[in-house]
Amino acid sequence: MRVKPVSDVKFCLVFQRETLSVPVMRRVLGDTLLGLGVDNESVYDILLAATEACTNVLTHGGRQVRGYAVVTSVGAVGCQVEVADDGAGLPPGTGTRPDHPPAPRAPEAELPVAQLPESGRGLAVMRACVDNVTLDSRPGHGTVVTMRKRIRWPEDAPLRAAS
Repeated sequence: MRVKPVSDVKFCLVFQRETLSVPVMRRVLGDTLLGLGVDNESVYDILLAATEACTNVLTHGGRQVRGYAVVTSVGAVGCQVEVADDGAGLPPGTGTRPDHPPAPRAPEAELPVAQLPESGRGLAVMRACVDNVTLDSRPGHGTVVTMRKRIRWPEDAPLRAAS
């Protein structure tokens, strides 16, 4: 019997910037992915990475961030989750990548939270859970974290059967 390719599914969750949004996101995203038939291990990894990204919005976004969106696309071989906020974004060279340290600053200059020594672990956790993580942040355009993961489909996956 020939297996038909899995159909693409895309959905978006939009939240206000509040603490309760993270467990709600986890529940809705996790239940949806499991309901589509994504394997448990992939769902666990995706949820851990998405939780880190959403927590970063709450922790580092600042008061100007009123809300954020979690846009998920699921296809035959992978899942992509984008977490996008409506904040001011980060200026170039502010150390948004842990493997590229920021330029030296004068000692009296105040460091943004993202440059503090404790910061950067969220991106490392995301990178450990998914296959690819990108961060796009520009002044006036907010920040978008995009996470991609290859997923496995059991033979009896509902989404596979629907295609």
